[in-house]
Formats: sequence, C-alpha cells, structure tokens
Amino acid sequence: MMNQIITLFICIFSVSLLSAQSMSIEDLRTLHTKRSASIADLQSQIDGLQTELDGIQAEIDKLSGWRKGISGLFGFDFANSSEWVSNRNADARATSLSIGLNGFLHNDKEKTFWYNKGIIQKAWQDVDKNAEDRSIENDGLFDNETVDVLNISSLFGYKIREKLAVSALAELNTSIGQFLDPGTLDIGVGVTWLPIQNMTVTLHPINYHYAFSGIDGLESVGALGTKFRLDYFNDFNLSGVGINWTTTITGFVPYSDEESLVTLDDGSEFTSGLREYTWINTISIKLIKGFGIGIGLGLRNSKFESQNTQTYTTFGVTYGF
Repeated sequence: MMNQIITLFICIFSVSLLSAQSMSIEDLRTLHTKRSASIADLQSQIDGLQTELDGIQAEIDKLSGWRKGISGLFGFDFANSSEWVSNRNADARATSLSIGLNGFLHNDKEKTFWYNKGIIQKAWQDVDKNAEDRSIENDGLFDNETVDVLNISSLFGYKIREKLAVSALAELNTSIGQFLDPGTLDIGVGVTWLPIQNMTVTLHPINYHYAFSGIDGLESVGALGTKFRLDYFNDFNLSGVGINWTTTITGFVPYSDEESLVTLDDGSEFTSGLREYTWINTISIKLIKGFGIGIGLGLRNSKFESQNTQTYTTFGVTYGF
C-alpha cells in the first residue's frame, strides 16, 4: 500500500512538472484543486491504516499482558531585573521550577490483573526582592519547596465476573522531601469494579489505615475503616487537538471517627481526625511530537495533617511517551 502511494505521488509530480509550462493560470488552479482532492483521499487512506495499526498494537499489548505508560509536566520561569528604577523592587529576582510525573504498569490477564501507579509532583520557587535579600537568605531554588506529592499504589484483583473482582490494595501517600512526615499507608481487601476501559473503582471495607504524624506533639496512629479509590486515564480528540487526562480520587473513612482535641508541643490546640480524601489531576494538551502544555491540580482534606483544605496548581510544558 505504501509503495502504491509513493508511486502515485511521483506520477502526480512528474505530470505536473511537464505540463505546468504550457498551462494557463486557470488550468493550474484546476489542476491544483484536483491534486489536493487526491492528496486528501490518500491521507484518508493513511489515517485508516494508522487506526488499524493502533488497534493491532492494542491487541498485542492486551495479549502480552503488560501495559505501561508515563507522562511528564515541566515548568520553568526566571525573572530578573537590575536597577530597573520603574520597578518597585528594582533588583528583584524570581525563579520557579515544577515537575510532574504520572506512570503506570498494568498487567491484564483473563482472570487476574495487577495495576501499579505512581504520581509525583514537585515544585520550587525562590524570590529575592533585592541583592540584600539574596545575601541574607543565602538559599537557592531547591531550598524553597512549594509542592511535594508522592502517591504509590499497587492493586491486585481476581475477576469473579467480567467487570468485577475481589481485590487487595496497598497505597502510600506522602511527599519526597518529607517522606512519611506526614504520610499515610493503607493496606486492605474488598472489591474492584471495572466499568469502562482505563477506569478502576475500588472499595475496600476491610482496610488498615496508618497515619504518620508530621506535627510535634501529635502521635502517629492507625485505625480500621473503608478505603475507596478511583483511577481513570484516557486520550481525547477535541477538534483535532489531542488531550490527555489522568485523575485519581482516593480516601479513607474510619469506623470510629472520633475527632480529638490535642495540645501540641508549642502549646497550641489541634483537632485531629483520620477521615480524609485526595483528588489529583493532570491534564495535558498535545501540540507536536509528544510535546504540549499541561496543568496539574490537587485537592486534599485531612484533619490529621491540617485544619484547612490543601490545594496545589502547577503549569508547564508536557511530554508523554
């Protein structure tokens, strides 16, 4: 098929070259229209073949069992002014860097599956209003973290129906810079529903949740409860633009949700509880050869870590492979 396409292109070019000198401008416009229509028809055939190849590769991946993928987000910003008197801070300097990675390694078989996923979000920012600030602080970009997220999960399931399985899940939710300070670890069993491709919905009523404290005066504690988690990822095509969306919703509800008032080492009071949820999203718009632009969004509520709802946002260049 590809040889036929190449041959046709050569013929079109040769005929056009020989006849162009004796044609009027109207003849050339007519020929241009016809050749454009031929190219469009050939492109349609090529697109059809590519779709068929993608389907064949998907079947190969399915039969081989393992599927893997990774996408990344990278954002960098640098601003510097020196004696720019119209600027309120004439000698200011600001630098920011953000990195986001989403990766998965899935194994699907007729009766079992094993889904592994990792989420990393890191961001740093350094702002100095003047040279004096830079000398006093004596710090650099990587001394000022603004976002730090690490979530690793491993889900194993045995299918009792086509879209329903008994399952076991282990999940670690913390940060890289302050590993398990704070953080949570979940281990439990229950059921997983596979409603559509690339989506898993897990509900584990038998789950042990251990919360590592990152606050002086607040002890780490564990409890039994229900663990829930939803993972979904997919590629969409919107008006010819490729969009990738990856989302994870995970949380824990203890069976004994008694909030307690704790007096911390600094004398302040802190209301502690183990009920929590986290929602992490990465959206990337593909532009050219795997590169694009993307945004990362996070929302977390955990009384054991903070009295307020936690959020983060990152933006930058993305690359998927």
